[in-house]
Amino acid sequence: MEIPFSTYPGRHERHFKRKLKNPLFPRPIHEYSNDDLLAVQKLDHEEIIDFLQKLKKLVNQAVNLDAKADSDVVLDLKAELEKQYEIACRLGDQQGNNKAAIRDLLKIIMVTISRHAGGDSKAENELMQEQMAREQHFAMLENALVADLLDPDSVIKEDELPAVMLSEDEQQVRTALTLLSDEHRQLLLSEAGALLIDKGLDNADYQQRLEMIRSA
Repeated sequence: MEIPFSTYPGRHERHFKRKLKNPLFPRPIHEYSNDDLLAVQKLDHEEIIDFLQKLKKLVNQAVNLDAKADSDVVLDLKAELEKQYEIACRLGDQQGNNKAAIRDLLKIIMVTISRHAGGDSKAENELMQEQMAREQHFAMLENALVADLLDPDSVIKEDELPAVMLSEDEQQVRTALTLLSDEHRQLLLSEAGALLIDKGLDNADYQQRLEMIRSA
């Protein structure tokens, strides 16, 4: 019996699928067994368990947070909640409820931080700008490729980036390109073009992705 792929894969299974029979990858997966697939699904499952345990502790911290808590304590809690939100975006299964819970907790934290600002208009303006930046960042993380690329321990290796950007969904690539500097995009364009020549591939989809990189 063949093990099916997950409906909502995590970062390890997503990358497994990217490499599957993809001639552009430096280390493609040509054939695999049920054990191979189960191994990456197990990694994703373990990360979900770890995330849920940490989230439970953070929820308890936030719920029991003293209104007069030291600023450093509040800021550390906010930073950890933001980190866990990023992790949630890389996980398998449906994490919508958990992400919504983190956003709600961050709103509570921001009210406490605003209270500490004590009516300072400059500080309140900075907090508002920070809130807007956070919402924009969270919105980008809904793109699975962006979430995987921003992962400090990314499953996407540096020498795999050209293959990934030439193979992924158009909208995923378009958004991911905004993460790169002009210099990095130029290097990516050169490497992706050379990869297609080296592999002797002139697929229309590949050429479309190459043009997206060029015009980004």
